[in-house]
Formats: sequence, C-alpha cells, structure tokens
Amino acid sequence: MSYGIDINNCVEILNRGGVILYPTDTVWGLGCDATNEQAIANIFKIKNRIDSKSLIILLPGISRIKNYATEPNEEVVSLINKATKPTTIIYPNATNLALNSVASDHSVAIRIPDDAFCKELLLKFGKPLVSTSANISGNSTPLNFDEINDSIKEQVNYICNYKRQEKNIQLQPSRIIKWNNDNSFTVIRD
Repeated sequence: MSYGIDINNCVEILNRGGVILYPTDTVWGLGCDATNEQAIANIFKIKNRIDSKSLIILLPGISRIKNYATEPNEEVVSLINKATKPTTIIYPNATNLALNSVASDHSVAIRIPDDAFCKELLLKFGKPLVSTSANISGNSTPLNFDEINDSIKEQVNYICNYKRQEKNIQLQPSRIIKWNNDNSFTVIRD
C-alpha cells in the first residue's frame, strides 16, 4: 500500500500543531512536532500521562542530532550504526526542543528509525517528531492497530491508514541506552 497520502496528511496536521497516530519503526505511536509545547501537552493528555516523563524524539539521520543535543562521538555513532534492532539513545544537553519533551536533567531520548515511512515523514516534515507508544499510560503497548484504545483514536487529529491491517507483526519498543557524561553507556531497556 502506498503511504504518500498519509505522509502529506501527517505533515499538514503536524504543521498545524496536531497529533497523529502513526506506525513507527517499533510500535504504533502518537506523534507531534517536538518543538511545539502545546502539541506535546496534548499527547500527555491523550495518554493520561504525567508530563514529568520525557519522550522519545525521532530524527531522520545522525547528522541532525547535533541540532537538538550534544553531537555524538565516534562510539555513539558506531553504536547506532551497528544496532541490530531499533535503538534509542539518551543524549545530554537538549536544545531547540519544547521544554516538555525533554527530561528534567535536560537530556533527550533520540532514535534514528530504519523505516521508509518514518524517514520520509521526518524528511518531509523537516523537524523532530515525538514518538510515544499509542497506549493509555500504565496499560500495555498495543501490538497492532486494532489493539489501540478507542479513546486514543478519538482524540488524535489524524490516523494513518498505512499498516492498519497488519496483525501478525512482532513489534516491540526500542532498546534505550543512556550516553553518560564519562562516555560510558547504561542500558535502560533492552
């Protein structure tokens, strides 16, 4: 199925500060402009999630990280390039993002998706995109579109058609690794 129409519709909604429900490289997610505080506040409201929890941000490539956090060193770049599954890295010194998208210590979780739909969406939108699982806070992560709570579907501004019919996929949340100030790594979620 072609996803060009979904990409165009998503970009239009994102540019207006809306929230989308979309298939990511991991699970179905809620997304918005990571530089728009009100859009992010809407995601917290939709998920019934406390706003002190930080969010994952998607970028289309490693070269964009320096625009939003500390530029990755060779070890971080190697970790990203050698990853065999979706990997989110927590970087220090978040910048150019909405304050409610970053952690209290000013770190930010960033993932570079290896997924054609996500990459095209990110490139066409031109800004970082929030990516958080499409579930009510505290509930299990839906494994396919049909498992997403109706209250979430009713509150978003756009729902992608792409991948709605896929049922037998074994998607999981990304691995999360924190890049520490001493250049070591801590695995938060494997």
